[in-house]
Amino acid sequence: MVTSSDQIQDVSDDQQKRSEIYTYEAPWQIYAMNWSVRRDKKYRLAITSLIEQYPNRVEIVQLDESNGEIRSDPNLCFEHPYPPTKTSFIPDKECQRPDLLATSSDFLRLWRISDDESRVELKSFLNSDKNSEYSGPLTSFDWNEAEPRRIGTSSIDTTCTIWDIDREVVDTQLIAHDKEVYDIAWGGVGVFASVSADGSVRVFDLRDKEHSTIIYESSEPSTPLVRLSWNKQDPRYMATVIMDSAKIVVLDIRFPAVPVVELQRHQASVNAIAWAPHSSSHICTAGDDSQALIWDISSMGQHVEGGLDPILAYTAGAEIEQLQWSSSQPDWVAIAFANKLQILRV
Repeated sequence: MVTSSDQIQDVSDDQQKRSEIYTYEAPWQIYAMNWSVRRDKKYRLAITSLIEQYPNRVEIVQLDESNGEIRSDPNLCFEHPYPPTKTSFIPDKECQRPDLLATSSDFLRLWRISDDESRVELKSFLNSDKNSEYSGPLTSFDWNEAEPRRIGTSSIDTTCTIWDIDREVVDTQLIAHDKEVYDIAWGGVGVFASVSADGSVRVFDLRDKEHSTIIYESSEPSTPLVRLSWNKQDPRYMATVIMDSAKIVVLDIRFPAVPVVELQRHQASVNAIAWAPHSSSHICTAGDDSQALIWDISSMGQHVEGGLDPILAYTAGAEIEQLQWSSSQPDWVAIAFANKLQILRV
């Protein structure tokens, strides 16, 4: 476990902005990671392992502000079947609901952290196919912030499933794409979007389940889209990532098919994207070039010679697999690379 105070390079002016950076070293490669949302649990995150065997691990870690160390609590570490593809805490800033953590792998699981934080228990094991003990592995999920009883999952079996987690039942299951679905994102109470190996971004409205709207299709046929992030501050915009591509495609859902801007300053494949939770015009991206970049896309309607440049750049020690922007503390971004978790003040 180490801590460091380092510098983030501000590429928009010469002054280098002094920044706080805290590092946690896990005993295994980190894949999924996310911030806690609750107001009473600042600087708390969940991280999960990427181990090529059945038993994997989940740890809940916390920054101790008094000494600058990120610590793992042995009581809040537990075994998990297969490597989780995503993890997320319940979007409950005001602490009105039980303290829940969700994970996706072979199935969607909900874990409850006890009120005294002495243990984590499996609360729900959600299998959408009751007739089979097997299902298509889940690639991702998204927790509906406006209606926290709803979680949407995406699967390699081409479906998206909307769960009512309070009743532990499937609300809706639909065949969303022609091929594997790689990511899902809510855009409001009853609207979600998904991306797929078929190369399309599709938007669904739960009031009209028979139809979907194709917002974008990758220019080369059957080039998979692997990540999707919907702008929470301005739901007209979403961003997606093409498999093995160094560019991020930003879309305006009012003008389907044509990207409103393409962000092209990464030098290798992009792995993760996150809109700022407090600003409609900022997005953070990270990838195999070990870079985390923050962009201001407020000028995206105008022609910028040579394309848009990021306003902040941070270089990590290895390829960045995961990136999350804290919704309850919007001046903090977390990244994961190799076996390290870093939280950066931006």
